[in-house]
Amino acid sequence: MTYFDLSDPSFDVTSAQVHTARDQDWYVETNWGWAVLRYAEVSALLRDRRFRQGNARWPAQNGIHSGLFSDWWQETLLSLEGDDHARIRRLLMPAFRNKTIAAMRPRFQALANELIDGFAPRGSVEFVSEFAEPYAARIICALLGLPEEHWQQVAHWADDLGASFSIDVGNQVPRIEAALDGLYGYVDEVVADRTAHPRDDLVTTLVQATADGDRLSRHELGVALVFLAFAGMETTRNQLGLAVQTLLKHPDQWRLLGQHPELGENAVEEVMRVNPTVTWVTREALEDVEFQGLRIPRGGIVQTLSHSAGTDPAAMPDPSFDITQQRPPHHGFGAGVHHCLGHFVARTDMAVALPLLARRMPDAEPEGPGEWLPISGNTGALRFPIRFERPGPELARAPIRREARGASTAEPAKP
Repeated sequence: MTYFDLSDPSFDVTSAQVHTARDQDWYVETNWGWAVLRYAEVSALLRDRRFRQGNARWPAQNGIHSGLFSDWWQETLLSLEGDDHARIRRLLMPAFRNKTIAAMRPRFQALANELIDGFAPRGSVEFVSEFAEPYAARIICALLGLPEEHWQQVAHWADDLGASFSIDVGNQVPRIEAALDGLYGYVDEVVADRTAHPRDDLVTTLVQATADGDRLSRHELGVALVFLAFAGMETTRNQLGLAVQTLLKHPDQWRLLGQHPELGENAVEEVMRVNPTVTWVTREALEDVEFQGLRIPRGGIVQTLSHSAGTDPAAMPDPSFDITQQRPPHHGFGAGVHHCLGHFVARTDMAVALPLLARRMPDAEPEGPGEWLPISGNTGALRFPIRFERPGPELARAPIRREARGASTAEPAKP
């Protein structure tokens, strides 16, 4: 039977090897449990209550059994289950209401235009450092009510915390724990200030949030805000790079998006289905499970491979990349009770940014291969240089109409 080594930095979850294995069966064995490859099985398994989120064992699987990182990891929403998970999620939800996030669209658009203005006259950009990172970090600062001039420090901490999801996490603990220490101290000061001086921001909403008389403790707030600052910045930055990479591999789609910004939300769904930053989602069996003929013992781990499921021809007969198509929901934000709480923030800020980039850089193309994380675990660009013709007056700023929701699929653009 086919076997995947998911810890191998050269392993590519989007490769022909994975597609061939998917044609043969719905799962394969790996060094970290079983990998689930087909859309129907991934969808069913992510919603199966006989499994829990499998991330809680990630530090231990890599030899990390104690310390600041291990303790924090066990308390994040990713690792909590049952009543503890439901309680924390219920108390966090008021800060992520769609209406609240949608009201920030003009601010997202102004920020995207400001950043593009900084490099447009030059006709070139290093996309990660000049757009994706400051855009993602400044949005997190705006969301939390932090001074935007602090974005570089927040981004630095978030970047170091990103090593938490690295397949090399065992060697990254000092870096991760230094970032945790810094970010914990920073958000604790913010929580103290909002407790004493409430504002119209997410932190104040969480400080004041109650449910049946219950509220988040100071410690629970710290854990949640550290994770939000890290995950919100890291995921959006990485996914923006992957989105532009994919769209530039399909220049007709890039031009179409620039001409029809109402396709922005569709483009986000399409890219996340074929080229997601979260390349797999982990589940752990709570009991002995028989699933589609596979016997999974209690504690057994399964990895649901997002790209493989998203491009499964059994679910999408024509999986070619097309931002105009409506597709079944992708799994880039997970599913079930652990569906990403901040998904609407990520969807909205990317749906604003991508049409603006496509409109103002219609002939953009990569300037060399760039530098990329392994296409396994959490992936994204480290450096992605792009060149384009310097825009004329006709490509000056213009309002972006509200985009229409949707999704679509195809072979992912490769680094």
